[in-house]
Parts: sequence; structure tokens; C-alpha cells
Amino acid sequence: MSRLDDPACVAAQYADESNLRARQALYEEVSGPDPREVLWRTIAEWGPKQVLEVGGGPGELAERMQKELGAAVAFVDVSERMVELARTRGIDAAVGDVQELPFADASFDTVVAAWMLYHVPDLQRGLAEIARVLRPGGALIAVTNSVRHLSELWELVAYPTAGFADTFTRENGAERLAPHFRVVERHDMEVAVTVRARAKLVAYQQSLQVPSHPVPGGVTFPFVTYSRPSIFFATT
Repeated sequence: MSRLDDPACVAAQYADESNLRARQALYEEVSGPDPREVLWRTIAEWGPKQVLEVGGGPGELAERMQKELGAAVAFVDVSERMVELARTRGIDAAVGDVQELPFADASFDTVVAAWMLYHVPDLQRGLAEIARVLRPGGALIAVTNSVRHLSELWELVAYPTAGFADTFTRENGAERLAPHFRVVERHDMEVAVTVRARAKLVAYQQSLQVPSHPVPGGVTFPFVTYSRPSIFFATT
């Protein structure tokens, strides 16, 4: 993707699940905390009852919240294919945009936005909508990445990262959230990602759909890069 928050690029990326699956495959051998399990513990400890997940992709997390927590889960994603996949999991999913949520004020006690706010073109509009549909004392649980996320891999393929800092990141997240939420907390993680096969790096690079350089032939394996995600817990 040339820009993480370019609607045309995002639509192309998530028109089907192939690019997403290629990127997920990068994380088959990791060392450190599991960000998805840390996210899950954060959600479970909060104990949501009425949840909206925005940009939930294929719906694995929404399904888990519904089955394991007994929460009532609503779900929106801009991708028709992601909504279709979520519905196969029994999720009440609809095509929708976080910048214009089709819900009444104070409809939810929790909104979950996992690795998606950096895709929102008008972030402040999206955050205002999230705050609007939350009840007083409700929480946004959001996950994003550092501007240095996978920096070793980006350097390898000369990925154009200049626009990263303009999106929702670890570094600017608290500042972006502050106008809309009373309290903002941040939890940082670092995960070593080990890749032992050139084909996996090539598949990842090709999934990005940008004119980055091919994976160089002389890469030494195992190749190690670092995922640097952060969880934000923000309350109204």
C-alpha cells in the first residue's frame, strides 16, 4: 500500500483475504509476547457486554468475544469480503465506515479497533464517531504499531514508510485520542519475528502492492525483524 490511509489502496488490499494471509504467515515463528493474546486479556479483563468492532477483518476476534465472553457484538468493515467472512462466523456484520457509524449515541460500552485506525483517512472524525457511540465510562481498546514496526524488513525491500508518522501510531496515539477520551493508557510490546524461508519474505513483500524493491538474493537466513505493536485503552 502506498499510504496506509488511502481508501483506494485499502480497498484493493482487502478485496479478498490473500494479502492479509500472506502477511499473517510472516508471524509463524515469534519470540516475545503474543499481541493478540495480550489484546484478548485486555478485553476479557474489561468484561464488555455491548461491543462494536470496527475494521474487524475476517471476524476471528468478534467471534471469540461473542462465544467466550457472551458479549453482544456488532461489526463493521469497509470491505465487503471481510464482512462476508465475518458473517460465516455468526457475526452481525455490516459494511460500514468508522467515519460515519450507523448507530445511535451511547450504544456500546466497548469499541474494539485492532490494527485498523491507521487506515482511517480522517482519523479525528473516526475517533469522534467512536466516542459518540460509547456510553459514559465506556472504553475504546485499540491496537496499532510503532513507526519502527518491522523496520528491518522495510529497509530490506526499500518500503516507502514516509507516510507512517501521519497515521495512528504508537508514538502519536495518545495525542490523537486525547481530544475524545478522558483517560488514555498505552501498553507497548516488542516481538522478534524469525523468517527461515525466502519465499515467505517474497510473499510478504508482494502482498504490500507497492513498488518496493524485490527481496535481495543475498539475504542471510534466518532473517529476524521486530514487530512493535501497542495497545491503547481509552475511556470516555
